[in-house]
Amino acid sequence: MKVGLLVRIEAKPEFADEVAAMLSGAQELAEQEGGTVAWFAFRENATTFGVFDTFEDEQGREAHLAGRIAAALGEAAKSKLSAPPVIAPIDLLGAKVS
Repeated sequence: MKVGLLVRIEAKPEFADEVAAMLSGAQELAEQEGGTVAWFAFRENATTFGVFDTFEDEQGREAHLAGRIAAALGEAAKSKLSAPPVIAPIDLLGAKVS
């Protein structure tokens, strides 16, 4: 794993449960992506969520950004999020996987 994405998602309070369900359901889509090595969705508090995922290379990261999860997040941003998702590309410096 050499590169990743860290995504911060802020839901409107009335849509927080729907955003949580959407992220939980996205795991199945992530499992179908050959270039995605690891994928985590998390909830930080009542309305703040995030996704952290890793890829072997830039092609895997770009394929993920052009995929179904990113499209669903973009669609949710139109009505269910209080702000557009903040998507930060990252370079991995180290990892421990059991």
